[in-house]
Amino acid sequence: MPEIPRISNAEWEVMKIIWSNCEISSINIIQQLKDKSQWKPATVKSLINRLLNKNVIGFNKLGYEYFYFPLVSEDECIKLESKSFVNRVFNGSIKSMLLTFAQSEEISETDIAELKNILEQSKKTKG
Repeated sequence: MPEIPRISNAEWEVMKIIWSNCEISSINIIQQLKDKSQWKPATVKSLINRLLNKNVIGFNKLGYEYFYFPLVSEDECIKLESKSFVNRVFNGSIKSMLLTFAQSEEISETDIAELKNILEQSKKTKG
């Protein structure tokens, strides 16, 4: 599989919309971003072009309109960003990350139980 390029924060906002639709036009992307940002249509189109140049989205042309679709999955990008974050902020230590979050945020008993279950499942698949 080809390497997935880094996606900027602004590009993530566009990708979230593209991931949630099978194919979507730039007009519809602009419309959906209107409530979330103050970006002008030209800015959104520039972000779309950057994503096209990074080969994370593709397009189909129908008449005069272009419809965009993802070439990489949201899960793949989340994994890449998560790994990058852990490496950059916690020197690659997931343990340090979890300890920091556990100590700084209120975690409910339900969340703790879910995390324990996830860790147990991970342990079974690796061991």
